[in-house]
Amino acid sequence: MQGTIARRPRTDCQVRISGAILAHEGRGGRAAVRAGERRMHFWLSLVLALVFLPAHHASAQTNYPDRPIKMIVPLAAASAVDVAARLVTQKMADNMGQQIVILNLPGASGLIGAEQVARAEPDGYTIGGFNDSIMTMVPHLQSKMRWDILKDFEPVSLVATVEWGLITGNQTGFKSAADLIAAAKAAPGKIDYGSGGPGSPQHLAMAMFASAAGISLTHVPYKGATQAATDVAAGQIPVAFQGLGTVAALVRGGQLRLIGVTTEQRLAQFSDVPTVSESGLPGFYFNSWFAMLAPAGTPKEIVARLNTEVRKALGDGEVRRKLEELGFAVRGNSPDELRSMTRDQLAKYGRVIKEMGIANE
Repeated sequence: MQGTIARRPRTDCQVRISGAILAHEGRGGRAAVRAGERRMHFWLSLVLALVFLPAHHASAQTNYPDRPIKMIVPLAAASAVDVAARLVTQKMADNMGQQIVILNLPGASGLIGAEQVARAEPDGYTIGGFNDSIMTMVPHLQSKMRWDILKDFEPVSLVATVEWGLITGNQTGFKSAADLIAAAKAAPGKIDYGSGGPGSPQHLAMAMFASAAGISLTHVPYKGATQAATDVAAGQIPVAFQGLGTVAALVRGGQLRLIGVTTEQRLAQFSDVPTVSESGLPGFYFNSWFAMLAPAGTPKEIVARLNTEVRKALGDGEVRRKLEELGFAVRGNSPDELRSMTRDQLAKYGRVIKEMGIANE
């Protein structure tokens, strides 16, 4: 005969406690299920985002540009780079089917405008049109830079090189570089020259000229190359070096006299103007360039598209003709080639500025 275990009847208190425990476990189970569902929803959403995000970016890049592009030119309107930028971007806009708006932000030797490009969203809708002064000269004249030309920008393409010349007003008697050198030697420090600002290519060109010629001239910086050229024409400043794109119209109109070009040979469009080398300072050559850049991090596909469009615009016969008439030499190269050029010239001008003791005034 099997024994039985006697069970003591549960009290009302025990029944209530057991019911409470079961009810709690039921609620906890349902909460756990809901928590699990939330976690599943989160991970499913994340997976779907990862799956479709690349496709979304690819679509955005494929449709680029689907709205107007802004080009910041950290130089005055009607400066050499501004003139070239408007010619080239107009053709680019026609080819791409989207407007490219030029925004001039001169001042502080181009630092302010360049920083706006560097800090812009890297989506291809803000780009920069810079000269080599902003890229390779000014950084050596600032104690604190808010951007790094090699780290904060994506090179797009070299657009053109800018041929340069020595200009004077009709009020002076200078007819050649030799005349300026002779006058400066007779009156050291008494002849002023204008520039687009401290560290600008106009500043550097004349500092190099004065050093090579053994003369002393007084620097008068302006907020832009255009203002300096206008004051030379008005007789406020006797001389300046200028990019021919800035002054070609004033020279042809008779408001300025071009007394020397800084090329190795005479230019076809100004064939009656001697080189500075042949007319007073043998071996003196100078030019600058205009390049297009984008903010660092801009997708490679967009940089490649911009590079293609720059080259296509430069290949247009009318664009090329107009640029050459203004004293530009049409270029166009790859982003890697422009990066290499920038690195080399940054080092070169660093040495020149240090050796010549050029300072930000």
